[in-house]
Amino acid sequence: MAIPRPAPEHRKWWAIGIVGVLVMSALAVWWGVSASKGLSWNNGPFTVVNDRSVRVTFYVNNQDGKPVRCTLEAQDINHSRVGVLTVDLPAHTFDTTEYTRTIPTVAKAVTGIVDECSYR
Repeated sequence: MAIPRPAPEHRKWWAIGIVGVLVMSALAVWWGVSASKGLSWNNGPFTVVNDRSVRVTFYVNNQDGKPVRCTLEAQDINHSRVGVLTVDLPAHTFDTTEYTRTIPTVAKAVTGIVDECSYR
């Protein structure tokens, strides 16, 4: 059994649809590849030093030899922010670099995390 061909008046819409699918597929591939590159970070272990500070270890990936600024955050039991520290990190060419910083707090923290990092 042969597959029916589209009527001549529908060929234009088939062509537009095929081109649209190809363009959207190309955009999806581009977005996926670009999302996997660039600066990223991971939270590591933390230690509650006392009621006024928490020590946070974190890992910065893909610095590409550029200096980085990260904002660290200490949170209490209710996920409220009780301390913030902005740190300027030196340029590195390693794939992953480990850092440890101490965040001063206004109340006892139960966790310390990296809120964000960006190139300076």
